[in-house]
Amino acid sequence: MHILIATAGSHGDVAPYTGLGSRLQEAGHTVVMATHSRSAVHVRRSGLGFHPLPLDRYATVGGGPGTSDGQGGSGHGAMPSKTEQLKLARELAPKMADALVEACTSGADVVLFSSSLAPLGVVAAEGLRLPSAGVFLQPLAPTREFPPVIFDLPSLGAFGNRAAGRCALSLLDRAFAPGIKHLQRQLSVTPGALARRKATWPVHHGFSPVVVPRPLDWRPGMEVAGYWWPWEAPDWTPDPPLADFLDAGPPPVYVGFGSMALGDPERYGRLVGRALRLAGVRGVVQTAWAGLSVDGDDVLTVGEIPHARLFPRMAAVVHHAGAGTTAAGMRAGVPAVPVPLMLDQSFWASRLTALGVSPGRIPFRQLSAERLAAALRKAVEEPRYRHRARQLAALLDAEDGAGRVLNAVERLAERGGGAR
Repeated sequence: MHILIATAGSHGDVAPYTGLGSRLQEAGHTVVMATHSRSAVHVRRSGLGFHPLPLDRYATVGGGPGTSDGQGGSGHGAMPSKTEQLKLARELAPKMADALVEACTSGADVVLFSSSLAPLGVVAAEGLRLPSAGVFLQPLAPTREFPPVIFDLPSLGAFGNRAAGRCALSLLDRAFAPGIKHLQRQLSVTPGALARRKATWPVHHGFSPVVVPRPLDWRPGMEVAGYWWPWEAPDWTPDPPLADFLDAGPPPVYVGFGSMALGDPERYGRLVGRALRLAGVRGVVQTAWAGLSVDGDDVLTVGEIPHARLFPRMAAVVHHAGAGTTAAGMRAGVPAVPVPLMLDQSFWASRLTALGVSPGRIPFRQLSAERLAAALRKAVEEPRYRHRARQLAALLDAEDGAGRVLNAVERLAERGGGAR
């Protein structure tokens, strides 16, 4: 079976699907990932086929509504507002739609769409009569149990949460409306046919039910599968400076903001360095797209390193609470200090606190060296956070999210995905 996985966004919106694709390929299927060209090397290294989507500008300015790790690009500009992201999505939606159709018609038997492309993907799949499903990293469907995850809102109560969730989805539909209408005309998809397909469209969520239990009011077909972890190079080893640093003292603290653009990396580098000194801990700082760099005898600044290999060696992890980085920290069994900036990051930060693996989030706008140092001291020195983190890691280790998706995809292909 030829399976196409289509996604767009930052590295955090691509990496988990390399692991899912590898698992599908191990079962004997041919897997191609369709995404922006700057992820081509990583996708091909994982052993998957690659189909380019002309979406680099879309990924560079935030990855679109609902993505987890935010902005790409140089890492030195200001964060895009929700209005700017929605405007860009509307502008590029017809081009994205045509690219998706081209990818879907390149021999795919089944197509899987991330949340960032699902509004267009479900139309393309209906028009092309292809079995398809959503593979989401965030719980985007409205529910009474929590407010929409792409907004930093307190609980609004059962009715308010669900109503707000519907409003959030309507914003996503508006963002992609030009592309949706374009596809409907091109593929002769009627509004009624599209509504019927969306009402039963299967969606598998790549997070653990231990972390976010499946909401009781979700419709049938909305499943929480468990995490599918990013592909890792089996022969990876730390370079000598990192290996020497890790061996030279007690476990350090990791600090990194992934694909976030911080605006003033030098200022935040000084802030992080001061926080580490105040907390009395060593640090490994990942520069990434944020452009962070911290100097000092007890600090090492590094480039891209697999979180699955690095995080287990840490005393705690400070990060932006993107879905993928949050999951990696929980998998490693280490306490977390989340510093959310945008979209679903506040949701994941709150989950870390509720699960008992974090002393609490620090919203990025309130970040200071003193607040970060105080949170780090709690995370590192109070045993309850590490104890709970290790308990959670053991639960996640017993799950097989990618295996559940594999079984679902094979059943979907056998049924023809409901295509008419």
